[in-house]
Amino acid sequence: MRAFFDTSVLASVFYGDHPGHEMSLEAFLAYGRKQAGCAAHSTVELYATMTRLPVRPRIGSDQVMLFIDGLPRRLTLVSLDSIEYLAMLSEISAKQLAGGIVYDALIAACARKAKASVLYTWNPRDFERLNVENGPDIRTPADR
Repeated sequence: MRAFFDTSVLASVFYGDHPGHEMSLEAFLAYGRKQAGCAAHSTVELYATMTRLPVRPRIGSDQVMLFIDGLPRRLTLVSLDSIEYLAMLSEISAKQLAGGIVYDALIAACARKAKASVLYTWNPRDFERLNVENGPDIRTPADR
């Protein structure tokens, strides 16, 4: 797999008023389903993020689900099994990382499982902080 997308990029693909929308959309459309993926968990994060954006009018759950339902046509959704979840948590614990970074670690573990070459994110420092061995290059859509 060539590319993997984290939730921040998927949200900016969906939300046209996001400052990175055009660059994110360009990166998203540059790959086909066999070349690109995202963590299955990102669909949950995307739903939570988009339905609670501080915008008026609010983005309805039905609109968000239209986008999420279409993701498998463009991306391979990757998930971890229970043993892989525990291994990822052990890595985080060994690095003494705590809190929300665990969600980035989950995405990074899915990208590594998919053998992605690059992980696109608007939060590169969060992923660089994980210092994932044998993981994908971390880039923003602007760095394509």
